[in-house]
Amino acid sequence: MEEKVDLAGKKILVVVAPQNFRDEEFFEPKRVFDEAGATVVIASKGVMEAVGLLGGKTEVDKDLSEVKASDFDAVVFVGGGGATIYFDEPLALNMAKTMFVAGKVVAGICVGPTILARADVLNGRRATAFASEKDVLEAAGAIYTGEAVTVDGQIVTARGPEAATAFGRAIVEALK
Repeated sequence: MEEKVDLAGKKILVVVAPQNFRDEEFFEPKRVFDEAGATVVIASKGVMEAVGLLGGKTEVDKDLSEVKASDFDAVVFVGGGGATIYFDEPLALNMAKTMFVAGKVVAGICVGPTILARADVLNGRRATAFASEKDVLEAAGAIYTGEAVTVDGQIVTARGPEAATAFGRAIVEALK
């Protein structure tokens, strides 16, 4: 039996694409965060409801333009094809960089770690991502592991949907 982690008082910002986020990569970690008692805030760009690749829907609490890094203990970038809209999005890149510099937990799953790479937070760090992102991470100075989940200090990355639950648990551990 695992010990129950209590994250009461911790706030996690989860960034999802407006459409085509990967359902499991959002819903599974969110379930883990909720069970741990963390406050979860969902952010996206330009929508009140985000829709996943498999049809799952979630209400969006805040537009990405309305969130402040100082309000959160962690930021999580959910993968899926839709997440590519954040690859060159200054709000997303600045959020990742600001959280990293502040020593907070910065996480990405599937293609989400590419946002971290483009925010220049993976240089010299061990990280994983969907296999298609290996070259991008390495070009940004990351040490690509190919593991299901990789934790390097405050950075938590994961490969894809099969790692969603373990990804959520690793973020909870990093926030303890």
